[in-house]
Amino acid sequence: MEKRCYYEVLEVSRDASGAEIKKSYRRLAMQFHPDKNPDDKEAEDKFKEIGEAYEILTDEQKRAAYDRYGHRAFSQGTGPSAGGRGVDPFDIFREVFGGGGGGGSIFEEFFGGGGGGGRAARSERRKRGSDLRYDLQISLEEAADGVEKELKIERLVSCETCTGTGAQGGRGDVRSCSTCGGVGQVITSRGFFQVQQPCPACGGVGELITNPCRDCSGEGRVKGSSRIKLKIPAGMIDSGRLRSVGHGDAGQQGGTPGDLYVVVHIKEHEVFERDGSDLYCEVPLPFTLAALGGELVVPTLKGQASVKIAPGTQTNTSFRLREKGIPDLQTGRKGDLLVNVQVEVPVKLTKDQERLLHEFAGTVTDRNHPVGGSFFEKAKRFFTG
Repeated sequence: MEKRCYYEVLEVSRDASGAEIKKSYRRLAMQFHPDKNPDDKEAEDKFKEIGEAYEILTDEQKRAAYDRYGHRAFSQGTGPSAGGRGVDPFDIFREVFGGGGGGGSIFEEFFGGGGGGGRAARSERRKRGSDLRYDLQISLEEAADGVEKELKIERLVSCETCTGTGAQGGRGDVRSCSTCGGVGQVITSRGFFQVQQPCPACGGVGELITNPCRDCSGEGRVKGSSRIKLKIPAGMIDSGRLRSVGHGDAGQQGGTPGDLYVVVHIKEHEVFERDGSDLYCEVPLPFTLAALGGELVVPTLKGQASVKIAPGTQTNTSFRLREKGIPDLQTGRKGDLLVNVQVEVPVKLTKDQERLLHEFAGTVTDRNHPVGGSFFEKAKRFFTG
């Protein structure tokens, strides 16, 4: 079979730099590696081909000879220079990816970072306690001012009998794992490729308990509860989440405890609605006050305030009370309170009240109802053309 151009094999141009050639090799080697393509003879051949091309094009002398004479430059050669035939493609792969078969960067890149790392990191991930969630409900006033709450958390706690070690006699009943030699990892070979995995005997810990604790069965933790105090900051938002480090489940055999995540829910308020750091409320405005003007007392989170009503104030007129809202969680700056008034028409009138209103109605003209007068004038023009 006629050999393909090495530049075509690596999918690079003839003037490609060494960095470009290496980058392309890494991509193609990952794609066609035999371990990713088991029982695929075509992929295996391509893996060898790109290894051969890389070996030639990354050597300045060999690349110069290849550029001048093509594949004929190596047809009579021997050893590694003979078109790369003397070089193991797996050796090239390990050299490029920086792996020696012992869990370095080659494993992290080839398997997406899931198989690398040191024994301590893997062991810690295995032994770390679970994170927990706690849903807490507070009032709008508490969200505005901030509050400290005491929470009772049901969780796994460290076993007092074995002090969390999982061994009945403490560290004296713990020995190094003979399967992995205390490393926590074992290495298996697949031809020229080596894979590092957690030890099946100790689960990646590197140690075995010879006499498990009777109270926790070697776990180092038991079911229990604890109380913690949590500060809710002023300006807390609905469904906001707070993290309490180390207050999740205890870790296995003395491992790092998980964290507690508290999700804060704010109860619906009878008077106010919230939009960010601003508050909104609707307040009834007596008919007479709307007509004559005066002072209207309105509620705030801190008590009462007065709003000046101009004569002739209409329904849905809004008033802004500066800094009567809720502090911003990030800046601490207070929002505003927006009061929307609704003119309230009197009901259940007495005979005298009805008489007075009739007398009043008889004196009212379009001048007293500019909005209504304008509307009916437009409607009249519409119907009469």
